[in-house]
Amino acid sequence: MELQRSCKEAIASCLDQKTFAVSHLYNDDNRFYSIEPGDIFFINQYESHHLTYIDEKVHERIVLSIFPDFLKQLSSGQTNLDNCFSSRDASNPNLHKRSLNAEEQKLFQYFIHKLVSTDGFGADLIEKATFTELMVFLNKIFSDNNLPVTSSVRWTQHQQVDRILTYINQHIQNPLTIEELSENFYLSPSYLCRIFKSATGTTINKYITAKRITIAKSLLAEGKSVNEACEECGFNDYSNFLKTFTKAVGISPKKYSQFSS
Repeated sequence: MELQRSCKEAIASCLDQKTFAVSHLYNDDNRFYSIEPGDIFFINQYESHHLTYIDEKVHERIVLSIFPDFLKQLSSGQTNLDNCFSSRDASNPNLHKRSLNAEEQKLFQYFIHKLVSTDGFGADLIEKATFTELMVFLNKIFSDNNLPVTSSVRWTQHQQVDRILTYINQHIQNPLTIEELSENFYLSPSYLCRIFKSATGTTINKYITAKRITIAKSLLAEGKSVNEACEECGFNDYSNFLKTFTKAVGISPKKYSQFSS
């Protein structure tokens, strides 16, 4: 599939083929936009978005132009692929906007790359299958995130968790507590734990422990003693280190160092 360089070209191609088209836009075509990297808008032919300001940043966007009847053809009795465009709630003006996390952004980029790079025998079928999978992916994000919280709030939470993860990784050798993190980031302990679990799927303490075990395994494989590994990975309690390592890895640190050396 050819990658279009303007909305006008994409819409013309979409109407001509009666399927869909992909366009890669910059500042010179600003009818559609994403305020932050990873933002995605589900809009129909009756809506339009404009840049509210022009600055030195390059506002790069990927825009899908989709023929409505094509989505209906791909939909089934159980899966309506038009749902992300047709569902609107007057009480939530930001319902059509979502912020993709890092993993979702990578998957979105994968689908787009596959759509515009497919060529040769069976390209039409691969494009159709990839587009269908992409629309299922986008509709799932739309449905899963249809919660009473705006996407701007959700994006802020992801930024907060990214900073927390960076801080933990940079201070993993030091004693780390939820209370310390709470004070450092000016967040309540309960809120801190909640957004971290929501973004990572695990608790702060479990993440810290897993990170320290990973570092300890690396240090032991390098020839460090058990005592050195215990201190350098952030475990201040030797007995706790032995117990935690053995439970996580399945063998004691000493045996691990013997097997990995």
